[in-house]
Amino acid sequence: MARIPDQVVERLKAEISVQRLAEVRGVVFKKHGSDLIGRCPFHDDKTPSLVVTPAKNLWHCLGACQSGGTVIDWVIKAEGISFRHAVELLQNDYQPLAASSVGVPPAKHSTVKKLPMPIAADAEDAKLLTQVIEYYHETLLGSPEALDYLKRRGIGSDEAIKTFKLGFANRTLGYRLPATTRVEGAEIRGRLQRLGVLRDTGHEHFNGSVVVPIITPSGEVTEVYGRKITEGLRSGTPNHLYLPGPHRGVWNESALAEHTEIILCEALIDALTFWCAGYRNVTASYGIEGFTADHLAAFQAHGTRRVPWWINW
Repeated sequence: MARIPDQVVERLKAEISVQRLAEVRGVVFKKHGSDLIGRCPFHDDKTPSLVVTPAKNLWHCLGACQSGGTVIDWVIKAEGISFRHAVELLQNDYQPLAASSVGVPPAKHSTVKKLPMPIAADAEDAKLLTQVIEYYHETLLGSPEALDYLKRRGIGSDEAIKTFKLGFANRTLGYRLPATTRVEGAEIRGRLQRLGVLRDTGHEHFNGSVVVPIITPSGEVTEVYGRKITEGLRSGTPNHLYLPGPHRGVWNESALAEHTEIILCEALIDALTFWCAGYRNVTASYGIEGFTADHLAAFQAHGTRRVPWWINW
């Protein structure tokens, strides 16, 4: 699937008015300094909590849903569709809502169908986590921001992205799940919370992060690493995240079966950089003190003889 050019995404963010998108959904705004404020259409908003900043063409809900972002994020939330489909919709049906338009007609009815839930409610936990990783992988392929980050870190090759199922968590998984007020929604969200994908607040644990899953040779996801790529995070927000609980599994374990000398990196991002540079005999611990019993057992089981240690100071 071809990647969406960065210039297309940036043009849509600049040209399509998020204020007009909100007004089409019935939001009535009042001036609030340099911002506009109205009732959020995405939850039962008794007190106006939707803030739009026309100068930046951004929106944010200060109320229950705590959503926000660009016009693309608005369409993803409003329509329950993927990043790619949101871009397609903005390119076609929403073009009349350009920020510079005056007296524009209402937006056409969307021809993009609302997408189904990307995970199966009846799947067992191991399969459920795999489906989340598949969704994050699909999201990455449609995210110029995340792909650019990988490229800058030297790990933007299509081969690496596909081989290791790299992904991006951008808050859209929650948009595609049934509401918490529905039995099915409450159940699936509860299961995702137990797995660590969602937090107790309902927010995605890895939101704003490039995601690197740890996948066994048999295909089971045993651990997930997230690296925040969003700038301007609140003080104290960690850049590095894992699923709750002890670390399980060994990244790129198949290399241990093929090589007796294994490069051991401190971090997964560093290990991916080695892999993309042609050093396929590489794995990673979970930080400086993150060498686990699983690593030792895997080295012993595969007959590893030499382990050079790489720390990114």
